[in-house]
Formats: sequence, C-alpha cells, structure tokens
Amino acid sequence: MTVGVREQPRGADSPRPRPGARSGLVGWLTGLVVLAGVGYRLWLLLHAAPPTNSDEATMGLAALHIAGGEDFPVWFYGQQYMGTLEAYLAAPVFALAGGPSLLGLRLPTLALYALFLLLAWRLTLRLTGDRWFGLLMVALLALGSDRIVKNQLIAGGGYPEMNTAGAALALLAVDLATGRPERRTADTGHPDGRTADTGRPGWRLARWAAWGFLAGLMLWVDPLVLPYVAATGAVLVGFCRRELWGAAGALLGAAAVLGAAPLLLHSLLTGRNPLHAVLAASGTNASAGWPDRLHGGLVLGPGLGMGFCAPGQCATWQLWWALALPLLLAIAAATAWRALRTCEPDPAGSAAVGNDAVSPRVAAAARLALVLAAVATLGAYTVSSSAGLTPVESSRYLSCLLISLPALLWPVWTVARHGPRRAATGRRDVGSTLARSVAVVVLAATLGTAAHATWRAAETVPATRAAEALHTELVSTLRQLGVRHVRAGYWTCNRLTFASAEQVVCAVVDDTLRPGFDRYPAYRREVDSAAAPAWVAPAGSPLAEVLDERQRATPGSLDLVTIEGWRIYLPR
Repeated sequence: MTVGVREQPRGADSPRPRPGARSGLVGWLTGLVVLAGVGYRLWLLLHAAPPTNSDEATMGLAALHIAGGEDFPVWFYGQQYMGTLEAYLAAPVFALAGGPSLLGLRLPTLALYALFLLLAWRLTLRLTGDRWFGLLMVALLALGSDRIVKNQLIAGGGYPEMNTAGAALALLAVDLATGRPERRTADTGHPDGRTADTGRPGWRLARWAAWGFLAGLMLWVDPLVLPYVAATGAVLVGFCRRELWGAAGALLGAAAVLGAAPLLLHSLLTGRNPLHAVLAASGTNASAGWPDRLHGGLVLGPGLGMGFCAPGQCATWQLWWALALPLLLAIAAATAWRALRTCEPDPAGSAAVGNDAVSPRVAAAARLALVLAAVATLGAYTVSSSAGLTPVESSRYLSCLLISLPALLWPVWTVARHGPRRAATGRRDVGSTLARSVAVVVLAATLGTAAHATWRAAETVPATRAAEALHTELVSTLRQLGVRHVRAGYWTCNRLTFASAEQVVCAVVDDTLRPGFDRYPAYRREVDSAAAPAWVAPAGSPLAEVLDERQRATPGSLDLVTIEGWRIYLPR
C-alpha cells in the first residue's frame, strides 16, 4: 500500500509538476529549438554578422591587452562606467587562438546567449510548470531580429551579460524562496530541514553567494539590469527575511562586494563616482521634448528593443506590440497579485508534487517581480533624453525586457490553452471562447512578428559579409603599403587597429581634420610621434571630401590609393 499526500486542486496560476519529470515529445522539441537558436547565431558569427564597429573593437583591444598582460582595464576605454567583463572573457580565447579575431571576441557572447536560453527555459518551468509554454518561450528567444542579435552577440559592453545574469538572479531567488527553512520544516516535518531546498541542502549557501556575486558583478558591468536585481532581491526579502539576518545575509553581502570589487576599488582609488558618468551617458546633459521621449520610449522602443521590427526601423504594422505591451503588463501584474493574495501562505499542494515544486505563492511573487522590473526598465528609458534623441539605437536599453517575457505571456497562454472560466467552473461560454481566440491571436502575432523580423535580419547578412571583406582588403592593402600609422574617423580607427592586431595604429580626427575622441590615448601619442601618418576615409564620406579638397588645393602633397569602399591618402 502506498501512502501519499492527496493532491489539492490547482488553478491556472498554480505550478505544474516538477520540470524534470516526463519530458517526452516537448523535451525533444525544446532541445531542437535551443540548438536552432544557437545554430542561427553561430551562422551569423561565421558570416561576420551582425556588423562590427569601433566600439566593439575597443572591447577587443582591451581583451588583446589583457591576453598580453599589457593592461587590465576596469572600464570600457575612454569612459568611467561599463565594466570590461567581455574583454576578460575573450582574453583566454585570444591567448589560445594565438591572436585576436572578431569570431574569437564573440564566442563568449554566443556562450552567454546559450546559457540565457537555458536559464530562461528553466525559469519558465519553475514559474509555471508548463513544458509547452516553456517551449514557446524558447522559440521566441531563439528568434533574433537585428536589434536582438546585436544586443546578444556584439561585444560592445554589458548587453550580452545582462539577460543571462537577470535570468539567473530570478531563478536563484525562486529556488531560495521555495526552499526556505521554515517552509521545509512544514513540508517535511524535520525541524532541521535536512531534506529541503529541492533535495540539495549543501547548495543553499552557495546559491546565496551566487545571487550576491551576480548582483555585485552587474553593478560593475552595466546598471541597466538593476531593476531586476532590486525586484528579485525583494522576493528574497519577502520570503527569506529571517535567513537574511544570519549567515546567508552575511555571505550574500560579502559576495556582492566581491562581484563589485573592480568598481569599488576604482572609486576608492580615484575618488570618482561612476553614477555621474552613467547619468551623463543616459542623456541627462542633453534635452529632448516629452513628445519625442514618449514616442521613442513607448511607441518605437518596445518593438525595436524586444525584437519585433526590421533592421533599424519599425513598420506601422509592427508597432502593434507598443499597444499590446501596456495591456500585457497590467494583466500580468493583476493576475500575479491576485494569485499572491489568494494563495495559502504555505500551500499544502506544493509538497504533493515533489520537493522540486514551486509553491503558487512564490511563483506569483516572482512573476509580479519580473513585471515590476519591466515597468521600471520601460519607465526609466522613457524619461531619459536618449529615448527622444536617438530612439532607434538607444532601444538597446530595453534589452532586459526579454527576461520578463514568461511573466508577460503566461496569462495569455493560460487563457489560450484553458479559457478564462475552465479552471473555475469547467464550462465555456461565448465570452470565454472569444477571450480564448483573442489570446491565441496575440500569441500567434507575437511569434509571427518576431519570425518576420528575424527573416529580415537574415536578409542583411550577405551585405554585411561583403562589407567585412572590403574592410579586410583595406587592412591587407595598408600592410602591403607598409603603412604603420594612420589618421581616420572615429568609426574607422579602433576597428582598423583591432583588425590589424595593432600592426596599424590609428588616431581619430573629425571631418575638419582636427583631433577627435581617442578612447585609448596611447594610440594618439604614437601617431603624433610618427614621421608621416597616412589618412584613411570611407569613399564618399565627408572626411574623404575634405581630403580630396586638400589634395586639389596642394597638388602633389598626397598620393591617393583607392580600393573599393575606401580611400587611402599617403603623404609624400
């Protein structure tokens, strides 16, 4: 005779059995979609897509210097914020490969994306217990529009790490809240909680340390993820406040200090406040009208930042997501709050589905936290001047919203699969059928719009590969000409220096040939001390026009070498 606990009825907001049980067909499909998402991005990397730029090359140069033991930068060269974690991840790749390369720089970001996909899948199952919904989330996150793959693959500072860290923080918070000692005692009857924390009691303190370290690390890397740090931290305070007063809290604090150590040490040694640099970068020193901010933050931003728009623009029909997002945020917040208020403080049904189950109360609190973090992220971006001044490029600031997708779409999925009244009464009426149809349309439109944006992004790959080939020819030509020092525009310089592995050193000039912004001042000093630096400009650029005019005004002062897409001016 088997003795067990009678399972209590579950509503739509209650978690299903533990994620590891009976995967079947949906498990195989999920694995294939994960491979497809990673494979698509690997294909992009092998075709030099998305297109690189001098900012990414700056991170590559930092990695090159770290690999050679020449420099160990705390911040992205030329500024006092945004940590160089990507450079430290790429440095071992450069050392093993025997030199720098764009592919080597991006392999760590590809690994971070793969980890994010797995963490998001696991988080979805922990919050909902629905493996088919987990498959939908993986499918959405496997797609990649122009803006999305740029955020995930370009090693330009911060963005590839943030989603991975945010999903990990949320998952750790759910695990810690689920396995808290007071709940374990109630579920198992053991006052010491020996069988608790999902069957792995020895890992509990390690999870506290991991949460603290990631929170501190993100404070150094990029503060854009701080709303998710605060929201998941609130879940820990709400469910584990007693534990935080003991060894767990002390360990979390020590780990957070360790993660933020580069920032803290630099601030102590230099007396500089990195918050001031972050505020300056967000556009606080510039001005933009509120109509422009609202349009950039609430109309263009959501579609671009969450992967529903074509490269660099949003068609009118793609802006439907801007209308849907506020509704989804409100519905997700309301359903999570209702579930949080109506669930028992220590539900008996959670023990019936195994120690790995998440109580409905914890799941609801975590979903609410993710929704509030999304609202804070969207609000902070909208009030910044960046949303009004550069809405297309600055939409990358909304990258973290992808972490909240499971919480946003879970109510829609529940209605689409079960109907709004089925869980309560078992009956369907006309209103229920209509709501279910609307929910299905929203899910289909979300998946279809993201797929269309991915297809449009993939269409740009041949042009990107051709442009990279022209740049490779430029580097080869400079080497053949024996050119060691050049002057060029900002978006040419560090890219050229990185592509040549510093065999060609470049100093920045503006379109009037005056000194520009050099992120690494040592290059400026080396070029200024050179005998006769060359000039490099993209064909048809304002800089090329100025140099052509100079050549016409003083014939014989410059020798012109042209290759497709580029003009090289050699002083005599």
